[in-house]
Amino acid sequence: MSQSTSPISIVYFGTPAYAVPTLHALGSDPRFEVRAVVTQPDRPAGRGHALQPSAVKQAAQSMGIPVLQPTTLRDEEARAQLRGFDADLFVVAAFGRIFSQAILSMPRYGCVNLHASLLPAYRGAAPIPAAILSGDEMTSRYRADSRHCHIAD
Repeated sequence: MSQSTSPISIVYFGTPAYAVPTLHALGSDPRFEVRAVVTQPDRPAGRGHALQPSAVKQAAQSMGIPVLQPTTLRDEEARAQLRGFDADLFVVAAFGRIFSQAILSMPRYGCVNLHASLLPAYRGAAPIPAAILSGDEMTSRYRADSRHCHIAD
């Protein structure tokens, strides 16, 4: 008799295009259930300064995942929304905010923060351009694609 396990429930935090492949990978893996995506509010862009959704928001909407865009995670309304998803895990990739202990302690198994660089070598707002300017070919020990994460040779 086979034993079925429930998927790990996730709330995903991310904003730019860098964070989209991870969202796609989690959303297409039956071991995970992405219950919601939290991303930065739409921002004005272009000549007309029309509001533009983040790349992560666009991806989440195309996947049918609910999207939250709080201006802050410090107010009780935003925290109550997050608690309501009863997540096992928060996954963060280039979200753009520092989490308080109250947020970090919400998910059952904690939080995972994915970073574009091998820390602490490239901290700051632009780790990828910093690595390119330094001539590095890789910024991490890992190469990720939409299906797997491979340890680099």
